[in-house]
Amino acid sequence: MLLAVIAGCEIGFWVLLAAGMLTRYLLRLPRVGMVLLAMVPLVDVVMLVASVIDIRSGGEPSFKHSLAAIFIGVSVGFGHQSLKWADGWAAYKFAGGPRPVKPKKGTREKARRERQGWYRHVLAYGVGVGVMIALGLLSGKGFDALLGPAWIWTLVLVIDGFVSFSYSTEIDKDEDQKIEEKQPA
Repeated sequence: MLLAVIAGCEIGFWVLLAAGMLTRYLLRLPRVGMVLLAMVPLVDVVMLVASVIDIRSGGEPSFKHSLAAIFIGVSVGFGHQSLKWADGWAAYKFAGGPRPVKPKKGTREKARRERQGWYRHVLAYGVGVGVMIALGLLSGKGFDALLGPAWIWTLVLVIDGFVSFSYSTEIDKDEDQKIEEKQPA
């Protein structure tokens, strides 16, 4: 049952996002589009409530609860940015807005954006693991089964951190080299 709710919520997310953008830009009903987009976070509320109900009604803590927690965490960490990204592209494609700018590799803006992405990942991780722990406590059966995916997510978070901050290191090396080239011999 919970897996069906999770799948329905994931589908609901994309349906509300697409409906919001189409209504806003193709049908030229920006207020109705904004109402649809404002409903996107309700999908996470439904998923959280379904997980709590499942646990409270005796459901064994398992991967499906962890999956719901991961979706909720990712939605909190990346949801606003995803909506902003989709809105920028929809405005460009359907309403003559400016093309969204993708920062060039090797620039400070690219390095800053990569770091911000990692900070959002940390937020998503914190919320997701927090929900896993809360569900484990709520179940009274512990959270060993719930935290299994958190170990893999921890590894992904660490790797993402190294990759994200490597962009800053590249900038620093380039600037050091430029300073050395400007100095007289």
